[in-house]
Amino acid sequence: MTEDREPGATFTDVVGVLTSWTEGTLSITRRTGEPVRIAESSLVAGKVVPAAPARRRGPATSAPELDRVAARAWPPVTSEPLGEWTLRASGGFTRRANSVLPLGDPGMGLDAALRRVTEWYAARELPAYIQVSAGAEGTQELLAAELESRGWIREVSSRMEVAALAPIGDLDADTSAVTLSGRLDDAWLTRYQRSSGEPSPEARKVLSGGPSVWFATIAAEGGGAPAAIGRCVVDGRWAGFTAVEVAPERRRQGLAKAVMTALARKALDEGASAAYLQVETDNGGAHALYEGMGFTVHHSYHHWRASGEDPR
Repeated sequence: MTEDREPGATFTDVVGVLTSWTEGTLSITRRTGEPVRIAESSLVAGKVVPAAPARRRGPATSAPELDRVAARAWPPVTSEPLGEWTLRASGGFTRRANSVLPLGDPGMGLDAALRRVTEWYAARELPAYIQVSAGAEGTQELLAAELESRGWIREVSSRMEVAALAPIGDLDADTSAVTLSGRLDDAWLTRYQRSSGEPSPEARKVLSGGPSVWFATIAAEGGGAPAAIGRCVVDGRWAGFTAVEVAPERRRQGLAKAVMTALARKALDEGASAAYLQVETDNGGAHALYEGMGFTVHHSYHHWRASGEDPR
C-alpha cells in the first residue's frame, strides 16, 4: 500500500487478518493483535498469505489446543460454560483466571453473549474481561474487531511461546540449590510478586491447580524470601512454566536458568516433551532469557475489558 501516489512513492506491507472493509476503510489485525486501518484509496495490491506451519514455530500445535492447555494449568476457582465459551472467576486474582476463554461459539448472538458475560461478572463484583488470541490459525481476530466496535478496551498484551522441552532440561545449569515440591508453601509465596500481603484463598487455589504441579525454590542465603522460584504444570506432552521470579539483587546469576532446567527435568521424567510459557510483550528481560532457551512466539493474546468497567 502507499499513501503517496506521486512518482517515487514507497510501498509498505501490512500482514494480518482482514476483519472488515466498509466505507472505504480496511481494518486489519496484525499477528500481534494490533489493529491497523488502511484507506481503500491507498491499497495497491492484496494476496492471501497462508499461515506458517506450526512446526516452524516449535512443537506442532494449534492455538486453541495451546490456549486450552494453558487454561488447565491456571484453573479458575469458579467457571461456567456459555456455549463453547468458558466464563472464569477467581476473586480477581489475575486476568487469566478472571476472564472469558472464547474458544468456539457462545451458542447465541454476540450481543446477547456479551450481555450475559457482563452480568455474570457483575454478579461477582468483577470487571468483565475476554481473553482473545491473535496471530495463528484458529485465533479470534474477528471477535477482537467486534469487541472494539462495541467499545471494549484492549489491555495487557502477552505472547504464548513454545519450545522443545529436552534442550531446556539439557542446559548447563547448576541445579544443586533448587528444591522441588508438589506442594505450595508459604516460603515460595513470599517471593511471588503477585502476593502482596497475605495471599487470598483464590490465589492459593489457582496456583495449586492443574494436572501435575511442581514448585521450584532456591533458598536465600541467611534466610528470608527465596532467591528464586518457579512453577511448572505437566499436562500430557506439555510442560507449562509460570511464576519464574528472581530476587532483584540476585538477577543475572543464572538462577532463573537453574529453576527452569530443574523443572524441565522433572517434566521430562513425567513424560512431557514440549514446553510453553506466557509472557507480557513489554517484559524485555524475560524475552531475552526465554529466547536463549529456544522459545519462539506461537501466538499472542490480549484481555479486552468491557467499556466503563472498573479495571481495579
